[in-house]
Amino acid sequence: MGSDRESRVKGRLALSNSKLNTILEITDAINDNSSSEELYGILQSVLTSQLQIGRFVLYVYENEWKPALSQKVDKRKLKGLPIESIVEAYPEISTLSSSEVKGSEQFDIVVPVYHKEKPLACLLLADIEDERIEISPIIKHLKFIQTMANIIVVALENKRLTKEYIKQIEVKKELELAQNMQSLLFPRELPKDKDLEVEAYYEPHSEVGGDYYDVIELDEHRTAICIADVSGKGMSAALLMANFQANLRALINVTDDLEALIEMSNQKVIDSVHYEKFITLFIAIYDRKKKELSYLNAGHQPAILKNGNKFQLLNKGCTVLGMFDELPKVESGTIKINAKSLLLGFTDGISELEDEKGEQLEVEGLQAIVEKAKDLKSLKSSLIKRVDQLKAGSGINDDITFVALSFLP
Repeated sequence: MGSDRESRVKGRLALSNSKLNTILEITDAINDNSSSEELYGILQSVLTSQLQIGRFVLYVYENEWKPALSQKVDKRKLKGLPIESIVEAYPEISTLSSSEVKGSEQFDIVVPVYHKEKPLACLLLADIEDERIEISPIIKHLKFIQTMANIIVVALENKRLTKEYIKQIEVKKELELAQNMQSLLFPRELPKDKDLEVEAYYEPHSEVGGDYYDVIELDEHRTAICIADVSGKGMSAALLMANFQANLRALINVTDDLEALIEMSNQKVIDSVHYEKFITLFIAIYDRKKKELSYLNAGHQPAILKNGNKFQLLNKGCTVLGMFDELPKVESGTIKINAKSLLLGFTDGISELEDEKGEQLEVEGLQAIVEKAKDLKSLKSSLIKRVDQLKAGSGINDDITFVALSFLP
């Protein structure tokens, strides 16, 4: 009798040491930054070699439930297995009722793996000896199996989250760099002399955007002003806009004929994006000597001109750039500018801002702000104040950009 008891004690001690060594092996593998394949390999070896479990499948959650490890399982039947329902129905180690869960006939036991109340994995086991579950040797090892699976799955989840965090930091740094690079595209100094004064405002929807404004001094008498908007948002829009700005600056040195410039710009956009995106553009050239403003609107929001006491929407031009090989009709306009006149160019990120009633600011709302403005400074101040009010209520759904000009005596 004593010999039998001693044998049982030694057996339990050996099993405990084996389990402890397994946990230490897993811990060492984690500390050595072993791959998921290596860690799952340890789990598979313990389940099959040490615990004599012949059939099992381990599901892990990585945005969706996927089988990560399996042994002697009919994989065709796994496709119809409602793993989400199983995880929800069995939050603790349980015997699996195949009559309750369709497609689970291959398995007897559910071993869920949680971390901070979040389900990370689910291990389904079958008793290879086909004994009654109540007397199966698997039962006494279930807590150990759960602990082992938990250590491995949580370690892999932490590794995945760490990689995601590092990737987010890298993406953030790249976006910050792109933001800094994009800021260099905008003019550092805006004209402010006895004939012309310019103010501008730019706020991207995200770190980078697809809006663009520019002021280009053509010679001592003429200044080009433009504002543009790329369809879409984010990095792709920002890259296209940077390409467009470079092309526009190069082309305007070739010709200052706005109609010819627009035709060439249209072809450049098509060459860049192959009809997949388009650009709207308002461009104008102010001649200080003649007191004339030549402009062309390529499918953009109409610029608002307060010419003396008269208002005019500058919408003469053509359709958007990048959609047609030949623009259907291109027509520029020329206006004689009176002293103390104001011009506002803007993107639809402003005109489509909504108030608490869901009503958009639109061109009429912007025109009312221009009408009340006494000078360029008050115009910019009023515009920013109104934008901030509407942003507080509805947030930003698009890049917000405007460029405002004051034509002085």
